[in-house]
Parts: sequence; C-alpha cells; structure tokens
Amino acid sequence: MGAEDLPKWREDFPYESEGDDHVTRRDFARFLVLLSGGLATGNAVVYLRSRRPPAEPSGRVEIARVGDLAPGSAVVFRYPDETTPALLIRRENGELLAFEQKCSHLGCPVSYAREGGEECLRCYCHNGRFDVASGEGTSGPPRDLRPLGRIALEVEGGKVFAVGLSRRRAI
Repeated sequence: MGAEDLPKWREDFPYESEGDDHVTRRDFARFLVLLSGGLATGNAVVYLRSRRPPAEPSGRVEIARVGDLAPGSAVVFRYPDETTPALLIRRENGELLAFEQKCSHLGCPVSYAREGGEECLRCYCHNGRFDVASGEGTSGPPRDLRPLGRIALEVEGGKVFAVGLSRRRAI
C-alpha cells in the first residue's frame, strides 16, 4: 500500500495503534492493587473520623426569649458551633425542646410540623418523621436509624439557653 493509497485522515494523523489495546496481566494486577489500596485507605479514614468524639459544645448559648415563641412554633439557631443548625421548639403544651436539625438519614433539614392534630419533626427529602418528644424516627428512612441529637436547655429570666448536647449512636 503506497502513500497515494492512504486515506486523507491517515496522512494527517500518522500514529500507529497496534498494541495500544493490549494490557498485560502485570499492568492489570498493579492497577487492581492500587485501586484496592486507595479504597481501603479511604474507608479507613471515614471509619476513624466517625469514631472520633464530637466537639464539646461551646458552653451556654442564648437562643431566644420565651415570650417571643408562641406555642406550636419553632426557631432555627446554631449549636454547638456556627456550622451546626439546630431547632428550638415550643410545643402546643408550652414545653420547650431542642434538637439538631440534620436528619439522621442523609443530613437533610428537619422541620417542626403539626399535622392532623399531632406534632412531629419532618424531613421532607424522603418523607421521614421523628417523634417530637424524643427525636426517635417514627416513619420513613429515619425509622431504623439513630435519633436526632438532643440539646439540653435551661430557662432563666425569660431567656432560653442551650447548655449541652447528647448524641446517641445507633446500636
């Protein structure tokens, strides 16, 4: 086959590709070992970070005034640090409760809801529900997971303060 018989594209791209498709067993095994090692390292890092105890709350933080919260309402605040959203709830009966606002399923925001005369905490991402009194999952994906982190409250001089956090791990 002479130069005059070659297609135009072959003249512009005169690269040979014979053997480019061939991968040796040694190269394939090396690739698998590197990939497996990377995955194992990533899993180890995630596991070790999950076993680390959470940061201690930054003490006593003022959230709101009791008079500003009507029964059956909620307000969002940040606790134990500025990156963690939390939810202060004043139930219909006047009881004050606070929970972390991240759903234990995938971290979507949780909100306070009153439906059919019942109070609950809802995650609208996957239609999850939590018991407003305990933070335990009652339906949807959160039902089988750990409950929401509960925030300890103190009321003093008509003000509500966050004073501690209790996260319960799944068994």
